[in-house]
Amino acid sequence: MIRLTAAVAAAAALLSVAPAVAAEPASASIPAVTAADRVIGRADAPVTVVEYASFTCSHCAAWTNDVMPAFKARYIDTGQVRLVFRDLPTAPAQVAATAAAISRCAAPGKFYDVARSLMAGQAAAFAAGDARQWYMDAIAATGRSQAEVEACLSDPATGQALQHDIAAAQAAGVNSTPTFFVNGRRVEDHSIETLAAAIDPLIKGR
Repeated sequence: MIRLTAAVAAAAALLSVAPAVAAEPASASIPAVTAADRVIGRADAPVTVVEYASFTCSHCAAWTNDVMPAFKARYIDTGQVRLVFRDLPTAPAQVAATAAAISRCAAPGKFYDVARSLMAGQAAAFAAGDARQWYMDAIAATGRSQAEVEACLSDPATGQALQHDIAAAQAAGVNSTPTFFVNGRRVEDHSIETLAAAIDPLIKGR
């Protein structure tokens, strides 16, 4: 069974109010992409899409499960878009924070495998009312042993990185998930049609 560390618990305590509070106007900027971000796609892609999401958000799961495969084939696999995932855990806060922390403990290149596992298994975990198997399935996708993941969860840096994403989301006025930014501009709807309407002109304008 996964131990909820003090660092992750501290992050979870912030989440009960974070999604409901927009500390700054929605026009505030989001942080630039750094090596600490979880990214899929070419580093030199002309368009960067930043997604703020939660592993306990049903709309986020629907996007990952139903929309992302087509989005990936159309934009990421063709080198036109890099997708950046940032955490904004939602209720139940402790469950979401633990899932987010596990994903952060993945081996290099394995984050999106963990993310897909968590999103695919979300509905079953909620139906069962027990997240333990959900966590274990995610750990199996990390490319690390359970002991390595637990050591990572015990590292204060894991909780601090999670809190950094939350603070950045709040500062940008993000108060729902999933929320997308296309080259820094917020896109209100997360359908592939709306995202395409924001992305395609940037590609054609190159």
